[in-house]
Amino acid sequence: MKDYLIGIDVGTGSARAGLFSTNGQLVASAKRDIALFNRGPNLYEQASDDIWQAVCASVRAVIADAGINPAAVAGLGMDATCSLVVIGPEGRPLPVGEPEHPERNIIVWMDHRAIDQANRINATGHDVLRYVGSQISPEMETPKLLWLKENRPEIFARAEHFFDLTDFLTWRATGSLARSICTVTCKWTYLGHEKRWDESYFRAIGLAELASDDFARIGADVVDAGTALGTGLTREAAAELGLMAETPVGAGLIDAHAGGIGTVGWQDEKTSGSATSRMAYVFGTSACTMTSTDAPAFVPGVWGPYYSAMVPGLWLNEAGQSAAGAAIDHLVRFHPASGEAGELAEAAGVSLTQWLSEQAATLTPEGTDVALLADGLHVVPEFLGNRAPFADPEAKALIAGLDLDGSVDALVRLYVAGICGLGYGLRQIIAAQQAKGIETGTVVVSGGAGQSPLVRRLLADTTGLTVAAPATAEPVLLGSAMLGAVAAGLQPNLEAAMAAMSAVGETYRPGGGAMEAYHAKRFEGFELLQSVGRRLR
Repeated sequence: MKDYLIGIDVGTGSARAGLFSTNGQLVASAKRDIALFNRGPNLYEQASDDIWQAVCASVRAVIADAGINPAAVAGLGMDATCSLVVIGPEGRPLPVGEPEHPERNIIVWMDHRAIDQANRINATGHDVLRYVGSQISPEMETPKLLWLKENRPEIFARAEHFFDLTDFLTWRATGSLARSICTVTCKWTYLGHEKRWDESYFRAIGLAELASDDFARIGADVVDAGTALGTGLTREAAAELGLMAETPVGAGLIDAHAGGIGTVGWQDEKTSGSATSRMAYVFGTSACTMTSTDAPAFVPGVWGPYYSAMVPGLWLNEAGQSAAGAAIDHLVRFHPASGEAGELAEAAGVSLTQWLSEQAATLTPEGTDVALLADGLHVVPEFLGNRAPFADPEAKALIAGLDLDGSVDALVRLYVAGICGLGYGLRQIIAAQQAKGIETGTVVVSGGAGQSPLVRRLLADTTGLTVAAPATAEPVLLGSAMLGAVAAGLQPNLEAAMAAMSAVGETYRPGGGAMEAYHAKRFEGFELLQSVGRRLR
């Protein structure tokens, strides 16, 4: 009996595998770290061979931990960060940076080396840019490809394939060169609603070579997420993964989009709404918002609208911030009490941010709101720019209200202020989308940084919307497992898989009255700080 599905998620720092029953219940999970090379300001690289080995190790571990027969796995799906993978002749990696490190063939999603190229692309005003919020980001792939051509022309010329990381993984697993409509529409300017690349765009920005071979190097065959690829796992890949050859593999998703699939599609009698009334907020190293609509909505500074990029047949708007969990980690490390707090957290067996979250609850006087701990302290946590709604990669973080208090309690207050700052940034995105007709009823939060009840409570209060948590502890892995369910024919389509395999967990409703007014005033201060930052620049 084929009773199981595997979801694979490759984040910035690790590869993870989850084993699920066919109804979406998590059976076991495993994780392996991957290397991240930071060789200068905003320069981040990885190695595809290292990532593939971590994927294989995590899959083998989850099979061993669960004690199941690999033949019982019906299918698998994959998601990954939207990083650029460069592959040369015979499938070998080509270096994207220093020649002495040929294995480092990935420009990581968070790498901003292509800011100048992005600015020049935006200056063309090409019509394609309407589908990326009118401003392309240096995190997307065409600016990075242009950087590669201009700065490593010999590598650009030798490359046989340019992959989004998800598509590299499915190619490595199946041998199929098909690209997911999710990756190429969201990050490569493929026009999903017209099922075509715009040749004039590539010629206008200086990448005519990619158009001249009918886009073979970036994706001549584009398919919906969950589409069964090739004949499933090749014998070589199956042996490395510890699975059976020809196990079905579904076309993949970007990691945040897998989180959206795994969180917003539940159906039950106790809750209302649907995928089009729920915003997925995937809160990890970065933060991504996913909002689906029946008709396209053009929101300046918000990526999209993308057709079928997450839920087939629906339009997607994507926003968020390049640094979210990473921004909070960076923020708290500034404080003189971070070392002491880190030791206390280690002694308690929890992460520093989890410990700070728990301390915030203990410091809050009974009958008062935790946000009051941050009174007078304001944080705009834009350490890696503002992805949305301003599409400003050169924005910087600002803090107002610091004093000489170097205690652990002061660090807790700074932490709470930082979480509030992320919430106000989310509030801006929601407002920008609402102005263009996108109504959000519930924010469904997932990701490691969003697991704290305090964080969920603050997000509800700062945005003024109900925040829900998925029932599963691993919604991103579940989203990828759903791809495997569709590829294996266990579900007819992705929407059916979402309804059948996901469920809602705890919900957090925003506080009203005085606290609503309090957060409105703090939000006013947040926007004032942003405007001051722009003036200073």
